[in-house]
Amino acid sequence: MKQTKKPTTTPTTKSAKKSKAKSIAKSGSDTAMKSSAGSSSGTILIKSGAIHTASDSFRADLLVEHGKIVQIAAKIDTNFCHNAKVINAAGLDVFPGGIDVHTHFELPFMGAVSPDDFSSGTVAAACGGTTTIVDFVIPSRGQRITEAAKMWHNKADGKCAVDYGFHIALVEFNDQVAKDIPKVIADGVTSFKCFLAYKNALMVDDAQLLEILYHARENGALVSVHAENGDMLTFLMKHLLESGNTAPRFHSEAHPAIAEAEATHRAIVLASMAAAPLYIVHMSCNEALEEVKIARSRGQMVLAETCPQYLLLDDELYNQPGFEGAKWVMSPPLRHFSNQDPLWEGLRDGFVQTVATDHCSFNYATQKKMGKEKFTLIPNGIPGVGDRMNLLYTYGVCRGRFSPNQFAAITATNPARIFGMYPQKGTIAVGSDADLVFYDPKKKGKITDKNTLHNVDYSAYNNFELDGLPVLVLSRGVVVSKDQKFTGDTAHGRFLKRQPFTPSDWGFPEFEGF
Repeated sequence: MKQTKKPTTTPTTKSAKKSKAKSIAKSGSDTAMKSSAGSSSGTILIKSGAIHTASDSFRADLLVEHGKIVQIAAKIDTNFCHNAKVINAAGLDVFPGGIDVHTHFELPFMGAVSPDDFSSGTVAAACGGTTTIVDFVIPSRGQRITEAAKMWHNKADGKCAVDYGFHIALVEFNDQVAKDIPKVIADGVTSFKCFLAYKNALMVDDAQLLEILYHARENGALVSVHAENGDMLTFLMKHLLESGNTAPRFHSEAHPAIAEAEATHRAIVLASMAAAPLYIVHMSCNEALEEVKIARSRGQMVLAETCPQYLLLDDELYNQPGFEGAKWVMSPPLRHFSNQDPLWEGLRDGFVQTVATDHCSFNYATQKKMGKEKFTLIPNGIPGVGDRMNLLYTYGVCRGRFSPNQFAAITATNPARIFGMYPQKGTIAVGSDADLVFYDPKKKGKITDKNTLHNVDYSAYNNFELDGLPVLVLSRGVVVSKDQKFTGDTAHGRFLKRQPFTPSDWGFPEFEGF
């Protein structure tokens, strides 16, 4: 990727005066906070940080008690916080902890199981500045969604390093699904996903999608879609294989941008007919973005996410020698580099609200190579949950593509607002959880296959340089990572019962139905 600007850094301030209170961190020093792992800490005083929320940037002190932010002021006197543990944040950028609303941990998929489970996946998230994840429950056809949700709870409960929630994929619609939708919403799962791809496996047809949009709207839930035309993909895969085109690079040819644009357009039209809000996951190309822009310009409630891979990687990677290109086989695939600038601009201009990862890791040596003879058998997905925040800080903030406030919005505030977690999550405010990530803009690093945070044998971002690193990460007031090393407890995370989707939060009227 071409870099047009040198990294910029936030100006530092003079170090805070020494305090009688115990200092637990100083601009990325080696002193780490010790607290009861898995529970909210006592009193913490954060001094002199450059605080960045979605709306404001200011230098301030923060007081945290029992996992919550209880005071924000220009200066908080340490004499009134005798038992506080002190974090000296002078010279550091302090953001709301990141929220990744698109992960797939321990997912059975295409004959393999993704090796990052909820423990290793959330540890990687914590070390990379993400303090909340929302994973996808994916039931089998014929399985009740309430039972599938229980299966995912069994995978995750007591095994997460950070707080977590669930979406549920609806792979079919019938009377039982209609009855179960209100039940799972009452349990705090307030968003659903529909696949317009993976024909004969996960894909729903238009009639099913309309019913799902209608029933979700009636119960205050948000529907997201994987927007690729499954019939087009099936046709292309069939004819490519029949012509002897089996290498990884043909995965990209089997998933053209036109298939994504068509499915995006169709989902938007169906959502309009159902008078329902819509969220587009992992948008990868300008053609799909244009469909979102048109819909929003006419006042339709359409929201979108993209992923770091579509901002920073391109389809030339599929031309790696041998089978190497399989490392980046995912759906949608990587696109031509000309799509990157429009997606960055979409984030800057508000047409794309958030960046998630679609983290779905598979080992190259043992799992990706299942498709050695046929690209359609390569398990789809890449690792990324531990890299998202660092990549966006470096290539977004430091490269001048968006402001620190937009970084806070894209990585934390917007996903919290969209998916019913705000203001508990996603901001730095009195009463909010003390989920915080401290970036040292002077520190530099590099992502490599060897230092990857994930439980796989490669990094999708090998050799990407980083300007600015997270030196401290707090989840509900507990230090879960220091200098990208995990310091927490994998039982710390709590399940989040999320609130219903509220269109008025985004300037849209409440839906009145047909």
